[in-house]
Amino acid sequence: MRKIWSKDYELNELIEDFTVGQDYLLDARLVPADCAASAAHARMLSAIGILSRQELKDILQGLGEILELHKKGDFQISKSQEDCHTAIEAYLTARYGDAGKKIHTGRSRNDQVLAALRLFSKGWLHAFGELLGEVVRTLFDFGENYSQVPMPGRTHTQIAMPSSVGLWAASFGEEMLDLFRLLLAAYDLNDQCPLGSAAGYGVPLPLDREMVARELGFERVQNNVIYAADSRGKIESIILEVLDQITLTASRLAQDLVLFSLPEFGYFSLPRELCSGSSIMPQKKNPDALELVRAKSSTVSAACLQIKSILRSLPSGYNRDVQETKEPFFRGCDTAFQILKIIDLTVRNLEVNTEKLSGAFAPEIYATDAALELAGEGKSFREAYKQVGLNLEKLEQREPAASIGSRTSTGTAGNLNLNIPKAGLEKILGELKEKQRKTEKAIKKLFDFPVDLSPH
Repeated sequence: MRKIWSKDYELNELIEDFTVGQDYLLDARLVPADCAASAAHARMLSAIGILSRQELKDILQGLGEILELHKKGDFQISKSQEDCHTAIEAYLTARYGDAGKKIHTGRSRNDQVLAALRLFSKGWLHAFGELLGEVVRTLFDFGENYSQVPMPGRTHTQIAMPSSVGLWAASFGEEMLDLFRLLLAAYDLNDQCPLGSAAGYGVPLPLDREMVARELGFERVQNNVIYAADSRGKIESIILEVLDQITLTASRLAQDLVLFSLPEFGYFSLPRELCSGSSIMPQKKNPDALELVRAKSSTVSAACLQIKSILRSLPSGYNRDVQETKEPFFRGCDTAFQILKIIDLTVRNLEVNTEKLSGAFAPEIYATDAALELAGEGKSFREAYKQVGLNLEKLEQREPAASIGSRTSTGTAGNLNLNIPKAGLEKILGELKEKQRKTEKAIKKLFDFPVDLSPH
C-alpha cells in the first residue's frame, strides 16, 4: 500500500520500522476524533468552493462508515499506512474516488493529529473529570459519615494532636478538589482548534478556521499557526502535569491506608476481596492494589517527564521527535484513570475501627490542649508549653470525642464546613459538563449520531 507522501522510491524497510514504530497501533484510539475533524474540515472546504455538495455528501457518508467499522473493530490501520489519517483518506479514496483525494486540501498530518489529540483529550478529560468528581464526593461523604470518630493526628508519623477520621478524609477531598480546578484549566488550554495551521505556516487558501472551530465545538481557534505546531506534546504534558499532581495525592492517600490498616495500627480494615495473598504465607492479606497505586503514580510522573524531555531541545516548527509523545500521553492518561478507580473502590469499602481509633488516644496527645488551656488562664504560651512539657507524666486521659468537638474553627475536626467545598465541586462539574455538551452537540450535528471521541 502506497504512503500518503509516496513519490518515485520505496522507503528502506529498517527506516520504515523505526519511524513508524507503534504509531499505527496507537492511532486506533484517534479514529473517531480524526473522523470528526475531517468532517468539519470537509464542510469548510465545501463552503469555500473546493468540494462540491455531492463530494461533501460522499465524504461525510464515508466518514460515518469508518466510524461504524471502527466501533465494530473492523477498521484496520496497516504499518505501511503509518497512521489513522492515511488509513481514513485511503478508505475515502477507494470508496469515493476524487472526493477522497480532495479531503487533504489545505491541511497537513501535523494539524490533523493535533486536532485529533485535542478532541480525544476533550472527551477523555470529561470522563476523567466525572471520575474525579466521584472520588471527591466519596471522600466528602466518608468524611461526613465519620466526622465524629476520633483519630490521632500525627506529625513525623508520631502522635501529635486530636483529629478525626472525617478531617482526615475531607483533607484529601479538598486537595483533590483544588486539583480539579487545575484540570479544568488544562481543559481550557486544550480547547482551542489547531486546524488550518497545516504544517505550521498556514496555506494560501481562504480557509475559514473559525468555521471549523465552531463545527467541532472548540472554544476558540489556536491563533498563531507556528504556535499551533509547537504545542504538539506541550498541551499533552500540561494535562499530564495535572494528572501527576492528582495521582501524587492518590499515592499519599494509598500510603495512609496501607499504614493505618496495619494490625499494629488497626484504624482501618481493607476488605479481603480488595487484597491478594502470598504464595507461601497462608495468613497474608496484602494491600497490593494500594501499593501499586504508589508505584503507578510514578508512571504518570515519568510519562510527563518523558514528553517534556522530548520537547526540551527541539527547534520551533514540526519535528518528527514529537511522534514519541503520543505513547506516554496515552500511558499516563490510562494509568491515572486506573489509579482513581482503585482509590474510589477502596474508600467506598473501607471499614473503620472506632475502638482502635479511640484507644490510640494516649494522654500525651492532649499536651498541646493542656498548654493552651493554661495560656487561656493568663500564662504566656511559652511558659505553659514548658510547664506541660516538663510534666508530661501528669497528663490525664480525656474523652477523645469531646476533644475533637472543642475544635470549632472553620475547617477543623469539629467544623468540617463541607458545604462550601461541596458547592465548589458541583460548580466545577457543571462547568465541565457544559463544555462537553457543546462539543458533543457540535459533533453529533456533523454525523446525526453521537461519537465517542475517546473510547477506553
